[in-house]
Amino acid sequence: MKGFFLKPYRWAILFSLLLIGSTIFVLLDTFVIPQSIQKVVTESGTETQNGSQSQADAIVTATSYQDDNIKITIETVQKYNSTIYIADIQVTDASYLKTAFAGDTYGRNIKDTTSDIALANNAILAINGDYYGFRDNGYVLRNGVLYRSTARKAGDDDALVIDAAGNFSIIHESQVSAKSLGDSISQILSFGPSLIENSKITVSSNSEVSQSMTSNPRTAIGQISPLHYVIIVSDGRTSKSAGLSLLELAQVFEERGCITAYNLDGGGSSTMYFNGKVINNPTDGKTTGEREVSDIVYFGY
Repeated sequence: MKGFFLKPYRWAILFSLLLIGSTIFVLLDTFVIPQSIQKVVTESGTETQNGSQSQADAIVTATSYQDDNIKITIETVQKYNSTIYIADIQVTDASYLKTAFAGDTYGRNIKDTTSDIALANNAILAINGDYYGFRDNGYVLRNGVLYRSTARKAGDDDALVIDAAGNFSIIHESQVSAKSLGDSISQILSFGPSLIENSKITVSSNSEVSQSMTSNPRTAIGQISPLHYVIIVSDGRTSKSAGLSLLELAQVFEERGCITAYNLDGGGSSTMYFNGKVINNPTDGKTTGEREVSDIVYFGY
């Protein structure tokens, strides 16, 4: 054994093996190995019971839903050489706008499809969220609970804040700490960039998410007025639907009268679920079908 290490190249081989092993472990730890950090505790009460009654009396079609508290209409349009799914949502209370983690667990590499997370949470309408579990930074505050307060770097740090009244605003994480926002915040989503602020488009033809193609499947959410929202999901990376640039996405929100709009995780993650079904065509350009994600945004009880 001692003679093995006398030849320099054998040290190089051993070092290379150790380096490869450590690299594989880091990659597995980052992208594969599930790490549960905190289980979500949910409470059921009169609101859920009232919601069940409302859902029982709901008027539902393939493209609409209406009960005493939630009204949703969905249309599919062809624009910018893309198929775009636009959901208009009106609710009577901000509590019907919710988020959920895969497996009801905050952590790393804990994933499930948007539709399965939606089914588990009795969602009426759901989209993929910000895929917080893919990163170590970016604020994570969901349903009033702060899970991560590590800010992203300046210049790539737009975050969507949803307060207890259901109103949207945009902050820069490098300038505003999550804890300074107080107890009146229901959700913080950390992806971006912002698309519209104060009724004005905030992206240009040169804007793009880091390492992303110009036209992509997209998921985004916007607010028109108190308790009135728009969700947009576009197909992309196929011969039938090119996908949207960020500017094109912002323009669709502007046409709908949104005062605030925000880009969420896109590409293969982009999914719109409605009334038990996925209604868009998720793909990353290579494979079709839903990509597993760490979280969703949804409307329901």
